[in-house]
Amino acid sequence: MHTPVSHFIEFVRRSPSAFHAVDEITRTLLERGFTPLSEQDAWSVAPGGRYFVTRNRSSVVAFAIPECGFAPFQIVASHSDSPTFKLKPAAEDEVCGQYVRLNVERYGGMIMSTWFDRPLSIAGRVLVRDGSRMLTRLVDLGRDAVLIPNMPIHFNREVNSGYNYNPQVDLLPLYGGGEARGSLMREIAKVLGVPEDAIASGDLFLYNRTPGSIWGASDEFFSCPRIDDLECAYTSLQAFLLAGCEGHINVFAVFDNEEVGSGSKQGADSTLLSDVLTRTAAALGASDSQTRAAIAASFMASADNAHAVHPNHPEKYDAQNRTFMNAGVVIKHNANQKYTTDAVSSAIFAAICERAGVPVQHFSNRSDILGGSTLGNIANTHASMNTVDIGLAQLAMHSCYETAGTADVDHMIRALTAFYETQITTRADGEFELG
Repeated sequence: MHTPVSHFIEFVRRSPSAFHAVDEITRTLLERGFTPLSEQDAWSVAPGGRYFVTRNRSSVVAFAIPECGFAPFQIVASHSDSPTFKLKPAAEDEVCGQYVRLNVERYGGMIMSTWFDRPLSIAGRVLVRDGSRMLTRLVDLGRDAVLIPNMPIHFNREVNSGYNYNPQVDLLPLYGGGEARGSLMREIAKVLGVPEDAIASGDLFLYNRTPGSIWGASDEFFSCPRIDDLECAYTSLQAFLLAGCEGHINVFAVFDNEEVGSGSKQGADSTLLSDVLTRTAAALGASDSQTRAAIAASFMASADNAHAVHPNHPEKYDAQNRTFMNAGVVIKHNANQKYTTDAVSSAIFAAICERAGVPVQHFSNRSDILGGSTLGNIANTHASMNTVDIGLAQLAMHSCYETAGTADVDHMIRALTAFYETQITTRADGEFELG
């Protein structure tokens, strides 16, 4: 009954870090016959071909070329990262000769209290020396390895009265007893099957090991880690694989580092998307002028989740622009361009959803409450085109265990499949036709 949601929860389980999420995506693309490309090589692509490229092993862009060859692009972009804690280079810290805790720092804007008293593990990527080479290896301890213990209320009487957590003091995870000193890298090396001194460096993160759950009076909700934004990454991948490709080049993009502002070589504020678009066009024989014209005629859906009305605090949401779980795809609006949606992109995407029989909701924050932002307007500064910001309504965004609606996974897959299969033609500035 809940196959799409169950499959998504399994995708999350296999994606404890952004590196693992992209590895899972690229494995699926390879299984479906996509050809990997390298940014360090010249590209040879052909009409009817399907390709992908990764950057930093934590971002991926895939594209499917129609038989007609070069054409404008229709893009869905999401992100692979979620708020968490990253291990510092010197991670182990001995306390009182009896404990070994890990020195970590915040990655993104998480709800810190949700990380306490949960089974956590460690995953990410390490660089391994192999003679004169440095090789990237993914690692996941795959067990309940650490935990961040709460202080007992007897020593922290303010914990239920708005306690201000200090991440350098309160949020350091316990790894072992005093005898565990020096064992973390040994464990990582053992998991990888390499000598400890072969590990040169790493990007290692905590992740929540609590299994996903489908629940509610009629199983209408599900909860698991990293719903923001793996739900959009997963659903856009499924739509990309399901959709036909005629008259335009379909593009599936997943960027890293959205949660910390996208300002990295693999983020939406990098050259990655524009590089893929222009290199694809050049490989298909398009001139610079033709490439610029095609990008101007392209359309992007920036897919990052939205806020469902909280049942205990409905007053926090704009009374006329509220969104709910299981009520369909959310189109997100903001006058100050935190979201890039405008009248053009909203009308076009809503019409596509209506054709597909997918319900649509519109979200706007209360004018006296600041909202978040996402990658659409950032990506637009490098490859400018009509763009709509969309997502699925969820609760507890940036908790380490979030909640969403079971029906909405299917809603987004159907909506984005229809988007990829719709021919959006720009007749003139401000004039469009849906084929």
